Amino acid sequence: MNPKRISAEEAAQLVKDRDTLCIGGGGAGHAVPDKLMEALGKRYERTSQPGNITILHPCGLGENNERGLNHLAHEGLAETVIGGFWGNAPKMARLGAEGKVKGYNFPQGVLSHLMRATAGGERGLLTKTGLHTFVDPRYEGGKVNENTDRDLVEVVTIAREEFLFYHTLPVDICFIRGSSIDTNGNLTMENEVATFAMLSIAQATKINGGVVIAQVKSAHSGKAKPVHVKVPGVLIDYVVVDPDQTMTYLTDFEPAFIDREAAYETDALTLEGIKRVIARRAVLELPEKRFVNLGYGMADGIPIVAKEENLLGQIIFMIEQGQTDGVIATGLNFGAMYNPAAIADDGYQFDFFHGGGLDICFLGFGQIDRAGNVNASRFGNIFTGCGGFIDISQHTKKIVFCGAFSAKADVRVEENGVEVKYPGKFRKFVNEVEQVTFNGRQAVQSGQEVLYLTERGLFQLTESGIELIEISPGVDLERDILSMMEFKPGISKHLKTMDKKIFKHEPLNLDHERASK
Repeated sequence: MNPKRISAEEAAQLVKDRDTLCIGGGGAGHAVPDKLMEALGKRYERTSQPGNITILHPCGLGENNERGLNHLAHEGLAETVIGGFWGNAPKMARLGAEGKVKGYNFPQGVLSHLMRATAGGERGLLTKTGLHTFVDPRYEGGKVNENTDRDLVEVVTIAREEFLFYHTLPVDICFIRGSSIDTNGNLTMENEVATFAMLSIAQATKINGGVVIAQVKSAHSGKAKPVHVKVPGVLIDYVVVDPDQTMTYLTDFEPAFIDREAAYETDALTLEGIKRVIARRAVLELPEKRFVNLGYGMADGIPIVAKEENLLGQIIFMIEQGQTDGVIATGLNFGAMYNPAAIADDGYQFDFFHGGGLDICFLGFGQIDRAGNVNASRFGNIFTGCGGFIDISQHTKKIVFCGAFSAKADVRVEENGVEVKYPGKFRKFVNEVEQVTFNGRQAVQSGQEVLYLTERGLFQLTESGIELIEISPGVDLERDILSMMEFKPGISKHLKTMDKKIFKHEPLNLDHERASK
């Protein structure tokens, strides 16, 4: 019953034409079986085999350049790609944009849950997640190009309520990853920043009579404690040992990613310019003793400010990869967390998110329109996908979208406010977003509180659209804001100037302010 140890090249030979291949892990090497993907890509380069496979990956895979899913971005290798996030793999995203692969972009949490549904022998997943966004078949059905002709999601009505039904797909073969295997082939993940959906992926594959291949850093004698086993060896067919496997693409090994008490360097956790201003203003929205989620990009600076203000003990950060109550890593290591209190499978984390457990989330944006819709997933032929954005934004009580007011602008942050040297080349506030990743009207109907935070001002969502409620000191309303918007927003009768202390270098002293209340 023990899995057989083979090379990565031998593992690549096991993928057959038209197989459905599911790949675990996420982001820039976070439990990503990169050695296996590299071997499969090289096999195709040599032999043009296998061909026309379907690739399913719940999370993004890559470092925005060569690794991860980029290894498999060869025309003819994949016929169809179904992913939660495409932005980590620009080469594969380009094939999708050019119609050279059929492609789907579904929410990361939905795909994690879909793996559980597949493992359970279900025909699909019933959920409200994705309704009235580009995933909804009345919009785009999650299809990334016109060549993608098959419908994998449909609208159904139960008890006079609308739901989306995502179809499961039989999995023929999967690549998963762990830290090590014991003498019986049981897989443990003691040195991984997250566990993702490895168990569900393996179960879904075995249910279909498929082949489970695990990549690990080491194999050791002895038997792991049952509580430490993430994927039982009886579910694994083959093991590839890669002694050079690193914790992430950027990090050989960082103890603080898996240890509550380990010290870590904070040099990389620095903020400047408009990101610093946005993070400092955003921190003012943090509730005490509440559950908080952060998105990639502008919003990931918020924990840095929270740490500076000694607020970490007053709030609970959670990220979709499964970690809770630590400090979120920034940049390509986003998806890891320093000193987490716990690491759960991402499917369980998304259960909590979908159920409305988050009190507030801070997410990025690419475009905002007059109805308060947000596009964070596609801009012409450049698309990154939604990742966990829809899972989070659709079910959280309060949302703060964070981003630069316009693109290609020259904005200087001074001690007394903001100086706009050049207002920007591209507008982000547009009449109509190119793709609906977040639906403003649905948010109003569901009673969500929504804010749009930029370095020039703060907007809120109302029944009649978005309204400016704060303006940064030094910013001219007409020249720096209204002239750079394709529509005229509402202007609050109580429009106020953003607190000047946000722009200064000294601490905000929020810990003292809260302690005195």
